[in-house]
Amino acid sequence: MKRSPWQKPPTASGVGTTCQKVRITHPFHPLCGHEFTLICRRRHWGEDRVVHQGRDGRVHTIPSAWTDIDPVDEFRRVGGRAAFRTVDLLALSEALGRFGEGTGGG
Repeated sequence: MKRSPWQKPPTASGVGTTCQKVRITHPFHPLCGHEFTLICRRRHWGEDRVVHQGRDGRVHTIPSAWTDIDPVDEFRRVGGRAAFRTVDLLALSEALGRFGEGTGGG
């Protein structure tokens, strides 16, 4: 199909123009710590993913949760990592309950 001379060819002129830098933060990703320019963010493979151009020139996507694109959750920032596992706290609660029953305070 021949294009008429006054029609502009279709281009993706907006791609790569965000200039937003995103860093890979997932500790087991081979490029952890690497920063790249965001092309876009969209749902791929059923999850929220960021799209960027790799070192090989090809377009790649990775889960947005593996990057610093979103601000840190305030609860996690303030609370950090939990000192105890849920299963351990439940066992402690059960042990304290048995202790209270044994002393007549239950």
